[in-house]
Amino acid sequence: MNYSWGNEQPYNEFSVFFKNKFDTRIQKIAVDAGFTCPNRDGTKGRGGCTYCNNDTFNPFYCHPKKTITQQLNEGIAFFSMKYKTQKYLAYFQAYSNTYAEIDVLKNYYEEALSLDGVIGLVIATRPDCVDNETLDYLEHLAERYYIIIEYGIESCSNETLKKINRAHTFEDSVKALKLSENRGIHVGIHYIIGLQGDSREENLKHAEIISELPFETLKLHQLQIIKGTVMAKEYSRNPENFKLFTADEYIKFVVQFAERLNPDIIIERFISESPTNLLIAPLWGGLKNFEIVEKIKKQFLIQNTWQGKYFKT
Repeated sequence: MNYSWGNEQPYNEFSVFFKNKFDTRIQKIAVDAGFTCPNRDGTKGRGGCTYCNNDTFNPFYCHPKKTITQQLNEGIAFFSMKYKTQKYLAYFQAYSNTYAEIDVLKNYYEEALSLDGVIGLVIATRPDCVDNETLDYLEHLAERYYIIIEYGIESCSNETLKKINRAHTFEDSVKALKLSENRGIHVGIHYIIGLQGDSREENLKHAEIISELPFETLKLHQLQIIKGTVMAKEYSRNPENFKLFTADEYIKFVVQFAERLNPDIIIERFISESPTNLLIAPLWGGLKNFEIVEKIKKQFLIQNTWQGKYFKT
């Protein structure tokens, strides 16, 4: 079997892409700049997304009371103990990191880029929190730095997006992606497999829909029920409304999903691993991310398949 990505993996693997792009190891360093979201502050709603608890991915050194510089320095100190030679991307991760006036964004981003060894930014945000002014500025930065913007698409169904209190539409996602293309900015999306309202058949159809959109990298997440969220309360009341995957089910399903993806899409992540002290369900017997990924790779081989096998242009 011949793959078009120059490696032996049956999918377009992010780590291979990064190794080919840079001549040294690249480490993302998360920062929390204290942003919020329009479905939290009352602009569009309250409470945020029903599944969201930012404690699941904020590392120990991230806190909005610390400066951007302090968070990055602490993160760099931590990772430099493990790896002696590397460069860094400042990862603005918590909440919606373009949801502020442009002068505020400039101050935060340029403070991060001023640190020695930081060669670019990863900016996580919502598709309804960008405009031409912000993207023009990021395009300008992209002339000198490696700039990634990641949009939380989560679903292609407006009914599902409403159910999880995203307070934006799929049309907003399409608009943001089209506004972002051809600017020299690297564009990624997040998509959650298994949300309430999205059947498994609909998830496979969504793989075909997103394959037609202009973006570069994809992060997939299985639905997880996290303590402290609205969804956790919903789950405790009506667990029958949630069709959560077992590990074996998800491994087989995500291969089916990848078969329908555009082979040009770079898969950055297949799953998300939340802290065990916060995770309610699904419980996969303590399997780590890398163990699940190895099982997914094996499943591709068992099924004699690959990313894009059923993709239709």
